[in-house]
Amino acid sequence: MDYLEPCCCFDSSLYTGTPDAEPCRESIDVPGVIRELDGLYNAGREQDALALLEGWRDRARTIGDWRGELSMLSELLGYHRRDGNREKGIAAVNEAMELIRVHRMGTTVSGATVLLNAATTMKCFGLAAESLPVFRHVARVYGNNLDPTDYRFGGLYNNMALSYEDVEDYRSAEQTFRLALGVIARCKDPDNELAVTWCNLAELYDRQDPEDPRIGECMEKAWEHLNAPGLPRNGYHAFTISKCAPSFDYFGYFLYAKELKERAEKIYAGT
Repeated sequence: MDYLEPCCCFDSSLYTGTPDAEPCRESIDVPGVIRELDGLYNAGREQDALALLEGWRDRARTIGDWRGELSMLSELLGYHRRDGNREKGIAAVNEAMELIRVHRMGTTVSGATVLLNAATTMKCFGLAAESLPVFRHVARVYGNNLDPTDYRFGGLYNNMALSYEDVEDYRSAEQTFRLALGVIARCKDPDNELAVTWCNLAELYDRQDPEDPRIGECMEKAWEHLNAPGLPRNGYHAFTISKCAPSFDYFGYFLYAKELKERAEKIYAGT
């Protein structure tokens, strides 16, 4: 899947070199913040989650903890994909990529993972063509450092495929979704991610031919994974439902969509 677009190349040379390993004099408690953040998400307290992230990002910046700031920015990228705030989302992309450039983190797995998050956010806000070179850079870094079955490839392939779909490279999109399915299926507790990927694949087929019989097959597989035995009915599952339910509605699976929405409401209500 060679890069065919004539523009928006990602100059990775600006992001590479010897990574900055000098410790910061002070640092925020990133694991503690993430635990608190997860609790807020599980309770459906989205605005409180935003205030938490922005407050700790500002604190990290004030004390010179660039690693902590980068962690908070990475979480903000995901947040703004959920709330649809394009201005703040793109600002977080630019700030995160600048920190990675300054501290030469572009060839590290942690830096590439933030770049993956940034590219996904770019795609979300209409910059699919610009995101593809960043995705390809991440693929190279992951390929050089991770086992091919590492779960992180699943997220990379899934989001990269969506950008291919947006630029109407449907062949590459399908190939990349299939790669995602192969990786995710070998991971622990794969059902939420598999459900999302099957919904994505159904939408890809619909975009090319609304009468494609594979659409129904994909949606039935997504439903099976969302109802897999032992699948935890937690905040992450509710978030997965928020991504899948619109597909069930769109393709006419109204009873499935209704059941999923009611399930998510019960999760957020703590029942």
